[in-house]
Amino acid sequence: MRRGSVGARRTGRATVESTARFTWNRSHRVQDQSPDLAANEPDPWDGDPRLPEFFADAWVAVRTFRDYLVEEGELRGLIGPREIPRLWERHLLNSAAVVPYLPQTGVVVDVGSGAGLPGIVVAAMLPDAEVVLVEPMERRVAWLNDVVARCALPNVEVRRARAQELDGAIEADAVTARAVAALDKLYRWTAPLVRDGGTVVAMKGARAEDELAAAAKAMRAVGLVDGRVHEAVTIPGTEPTRVVTAVRRVRGVR
Repeated sequence: MRRGSVGARRTGRATVESTARFTWNRSHRVQDQSPDLAANEPDPWDGDPRLPEFFADAWVAVRTFRDYLVEEGELRGLIGPREIPRLWERHLLNSAAVVPYLPQTGVVVDVGSGAGLPGIVVAAMLPDAEVVLVEPMERRVAWLNDVVARCALPNVEVRRARAQELDGAIEADAVTARAVAALDKLYRWTAPLVRDGGTVVAMKGARAEDELAAAAKAMRAVGLVDGRVHEAVTIPGTEPTRVVTAVRRVRGVR
């Protein structure tokens, strides 16, 4: 696999970053404040012209993914019925919020991919990256392979495994995770998969700062530094997503 480059920061402080906004133009569940819509209500984002503008070249793949989730997601036990009318904001735009914190090229590993959030969205928006979706459950692996084929994503590989089983088998430029585990556990599972200078990027909820502080010992143990909480906004007016980043320390550098 190709290797990308992610700049490594070497401070140990946990800080809260200012709101991140998107500047590029390319030719499991997270706490939020979205309304509790009934299962039979339409998604208020359906037909919104800001969606194709935001997703740009990824639009066709992301829309295809969303339509497949509506068609099969509940039947296959991937999403609850109340998630269908809020797929765009709560799941797809929410997943897109991690993209500014990932390398444009190189290897990105999404652990605990489940329904494909954020991994499928990441793969659609970063076509020059190699995206590995890691999922232990057979039925979800089958779903992910179906999605990859339906969305025509040649940059995706699906692996049936747990993150802990891939130590030594993958060297990623970045690892993503959404609603997989508390940060202390997540860092122990994912840091061994990240190259020196690479990044672990986790999507978290309102208590992200507390969770990051509680993970300080685990970070030191696995060689992660520069833990930060970012407020990431995709389309103005949507709820920001809390994205937590940590960098794998370059060994031999203090």
